Amino acid sequence: MTTNAIHHFINGQRSEGASGSAQDVFNPATGQVTGRVALASAADVDTAVQAAQAAFPAWADTPPIRRARVMFKFLELLNANKDALAEAITKEHGKVFTDAQGEVARGIDIVEFACGIPQLLKGDYTEQVSTGIDNWTVRQPLGVVAGITPFNFPAMIPMWMFGVAIACGNAFILKPSERDPSVPVELAKLMIEAGLPAGVLNVVHGNKEVVDGILDHQTIKAVSFVGSSDIANYVYERGARAGKRVQAMGGAKNHGIVMPDADLDQVVTDLVGAAYGSAGERCMALPVVVPVGDETAEKLKAKLIPAIKDIMVSHSEDPNAHYGPVVTAAHKERVEGYIDLCIEEGAELVYDGRTSQIPDDSQGYFIGPTFFDHVTKDMRSYQEEIFGPVLQMVRAKDFNEAVNLASDHQYGNGVAMYTRNGHAAREFAQRVNVGMVGINVPIPVPVAYHTFGGWKRSAFGDTNQHGMEGVKFWTKVKTITQRWPDGSDTNDNAFVIPTMG
Repeated sequence: MTTNAIHHFINGQRSEGASGSAQDVFNPATGQVTGRVALASAADVDTAVQAAQAAFPAWADTPPIRRARVMFKFLELLNANKDALAEAITKEHGKVFTDAQGEVARGIDIVEFACGIPQLLKGDYTEQVSTGIDNWTVRQPLGVVAGITPFNFPAMIPMWMFGVAIACGNAFILKPSERDPSVPVELAKLMIEAGLPAGVLNVVHGNKEVVDGILDHQTIKAVSFVGSSDIANYVYERGARAGKRVQAMGGAKNHGIVMPDADLDQVVTDLVGAAYGSAGERCMALPVVVPVGDETAEKLKAKLIPAIKDIMVSHSEDPNAHYGPVVTAAHKERVEGYIDLCIEEGAELVYDGRTSQIPDDSQGYFIGPTFFDHVTKDMRSYQEEIFGPVLQMVRAKDFNEAVNLASDHQYGNGVAMYTRNGHAAREFAQRVNVGMVGINVPIPVPVAYHTFGGWKRSAFGDTNQHGMEGVKFWTKVKTITQRWPDGSDTNDNAFVIPTMG
């Protein structure tokens, strides 16, 4: 098999970097090496930053409507190449083709939003705040900014970040996951083809050395991060110490609350997709189901088991597959370790995915759908994020206990509730201590013109991804107060603070 060399993308062109380091990239469905990705050093990061800094003044000075035209062209190229991008995702991440198509489509949504940047950057203006004085605000780009993105969405999350940041007039350094690095480079190439000046978008691959290089570099003004909570906390603290603006999105343990009046057939359909789709490697997956009352639990369990047995786990290219492998052999081992832990902690293993529905002819990193019942909140396997195709059932005796389970968990990314009762739904949405709520919606990821962000250990920083929150994060506000004297005596006392009265 041909091994593809994956390089950095700096100043509009491929760059091998100066470190000389590289690591293998695998196809998770086969276990075969498909590429070698260059790993940057701190010096390579600095090279990218210098290119970005050189490109920034002219790009920031480009009228927003012209920046929007570049984004419109990028949008056109994305739509023309969306299937090729999706195919590339499947080969390095392992998610099935239709799921990869959905990821690209979600990224395209953000770019569509960014095309409206002339409207989004409009400031406020007040005439005559005092005699002869006007007051207004403008939003200006920060300068060189950076994004550090995870393996599970190699197209969507980079576009979440650089789509809005670049449209706002910033120059961008993207550090994608080294596990599936090809698509981010292709996105950067498409941006250049769309008319983006060289140096405005740069891609550097690497590990902790690159992350630290970004966090410590004084020219970089803001960093956006998506990944695990421990690393998110680290990024937030180190970036803040360096004086940067930081948003850091962490892990999740999303709950699906099922009320006794819920449509259980719909719940099962949604739950199977939300718990096991993309092999559970989504921060907005539903790995915990909370039926209210034992009767609800038993009815749901009876419907879930045959639905789980019907899940097709196969190679990413298989059109019949519901999901494919997890991303690496190490991650497979980690998920299976959590399955062992949950058994040791006393939960009932209803369906064991370690021995079920795994392709016979594969050397890839497959785990079949796994289902536990009688999981309790004191179990470590419940408290921590598994990030694999494992569904845990935690029974709640009533509505209040269900709400408290989701609210008291260390993570607060997303939550869903299934019910026909509007009052219960309203109270749940109002009370639950979680950032994103779905009512009869299993994966409540907001649309592009709203914002994405969790609470508690699911997010560090106070500004969400994309939407207007994204515009605010990637810009700084300047307020101008102006007077043009006409030569007349204003009788102002310069020693008294202006009251604008």
